[in-house]
Amino acid sequence: AAVVGLLYPCIDSHLGEPHKFKREWASVMRCIAVFVGINHASAKLDFANNVQLSLTLAALSLGLWWTFDRSRSGLGLGITVAFVATLITQFLVYNGVYQYTSPDFLYIRSWLPCIFFSGGVTVGNIGRQLAM
Repeated sequence: AAVVGLLYPCIDSHLGEPHKFKREWASVMRCIAVFVGINHASAKLDFANNVQLSLTLAALSLGLWWTFDRSRSGLGLGITVAFVATLITQFLVYNGVYQYTSPDFLYIRSWLPCIFFSGGVTVGNIGRQLAM
């Protein structure tokens, strides 16, 4: 999480596009609250199937990015974080370090990349605010 939080301001300065959207701690705290809500929804909401849950969480995750970030670098890093974290989780589950009771996407749950994406955007907002 610390590496991801540090990557966001570094990538912004490297691309020459400083992030200017909603730069205050109140916005960061609201982003954290929405992330906690998305995470809680993934565990507590009951859907007819996992495809509906995954699509709903994907829409909520993109909504989180749109509401609190809206930068191309934030979208790219969020997708990268989700992809890399999902690969690492796949590797850990495949090697028996972790286990899911009912995996539906290779060895993990299909909604997990959405949670990683939301977490990446949230930690990135914290990193950007701390970099100020």
